[in-house]
Amino acid sequence: MKILAGIYEQVLKRNPGEPEFHQAVKEVLESLEPVAERHPEYVKAGIFDRIVEPERQIIFRVPWVDDNGTVHVNRGFRVEFNSAIGPYKGGLRFHPSVNLGIIKFLGFEQVFKNSLTTLPMGGGKGGSDFDPKGKSDMEIMRFCQSFMTELFRHIGPDTDVPAGDIGVGAREIGYMFGMYKKLRNEFTGVLTGKGIPYGGSLVRTQATGYGLCYFVEEALKAKGLSFEGKTVVISGSGNVAIYAAEKAQQLGAKVVALNDSNGYIYDENGVNLDTVKLIKEVQRGRISEYVKHHPHAQYTVGSRGIWTIPCDIALPCATQNELLGEDAEILIKNGCIAVGEGANMPSTPDAVDLFIKNKIIFAPGKAANAGGVATSGLEMSQNSLRLSWTFEEVDERLKVIMKNIYKNSSEAAAEYGDPDNLVLGANIAGFKKVAAAMYAQGVV
Repeated sequence: MKILAGIYEQVLKRNPGEPEFHQAVKEVLESLEPVAERHPEYVKAGIFDRIVEPERQIIFRVPWVDDNGTVHVNRGFRVEFNSAIGPYKGGLRFHPSVNLGIIKFLGFEQVFKNSLTTLPMGGGKGGSDFDPKGKSDMEIMRFCQSFMTELFRHIGPDTDVPAGDIGVGAREIGYMFGMYKKLRNEFTGVLTGKGIPYGGSLVRTQATGYGLCYFVEEALKAKGLSFEGKTVVISGSGNVAIYAAEKAQQLGAKVVALNDSNGYIYDENGVNLDTVKLIKEVQRGRISEYVKHHPHAQYTVGSRGIWTIPCDIALPCATQNELLGEDAEILIKNGCIAVGEGANMPSTPDAVDLFIKNKIIFAPGKAANAGGVATSGLEMSQNSLRLSWTFEEVDERLKVIMKNIYKNSSEAAAEYGDPDNLVLGANIAGFKKVAAAMYAQGVV
């Protein structure tokens, strides 16, 4: 970085102890250096300085009472990062690893991801260090209600529209929406990921996983390839991983492995998704239980070992920085031809560099996993129109959006001299729309 180096140094000084945020900013600014050279007016207007600084950071206390009557206190966050092209939009994450730096990294990525969808959505993110695992439904309800008693004053259908993320599914969204509706005495589309009976959108559950495969399919098609007959390894076993596996299977691939934080399963015959859905969606169990239903499959303790399984396509769908440089080396050695990020920043910078250097088709998360927020945007549209679209209508709109994200990212990469670099292309394509809006609106 030349022109933008000073901005990154300022980010490091202002945001100590936030490595995930530093990592995300560094990657984006490196990609945007040629844009800064081509658009000196953006440099003069401070667009790059402003785009790395959140418009608003909210931190609050979340007290709640467990089933034994014990009082607990967690910390809640909402980072409203950029509203240049629309209301803030981004998920809520409930996980013990959550801190301000992680929320800022996710919110920053969300700005570009939302821009890539072409829908009018700004970027934001939120959550809490609360851990839903092992909690009863009543404990989760009490936490969600307490969380919303503060968050409600900062959000709204034309201000900030949160959604789900890790640890926040339909159950948690339902509890939060109920409390928001009670506090505000109004029924609006303020949260997405809602249940179908009260304003949710069909395909939302499947959207991130399906969208990932639609994007990767386009990238493969550009090289004369497809999912048909390919072996696929997917990390994670939550919502994104399950539906990425489902769509990959529909496109003709064989998915042989999934994992969770404890370990991974390998099924050479192809993972049975009905069993996985029973374990994860109904029983809320661990992936290790898969082998009880399918004794021929293997379970191995230690989740990262999943990348040692030979595959044609790898889809990391669990969490940030889960795929390291050494894992990338193994995947490349084993003949992997494509990597698509279903999670947010799951590949470390050295892993990304190796994929690009070795001409592996690499689909970065801010582009490849934008299907979830795209369908959230479609849910917002349905709520505003007071109507519902069919599964087929929403799925077709999602497919068109993901094809356009690939097209725009690919064209931006080519325009800036590196046609196969979708990391560069996605960052530039996402930035251009937000930067133009910020420039038009003046210094605010």
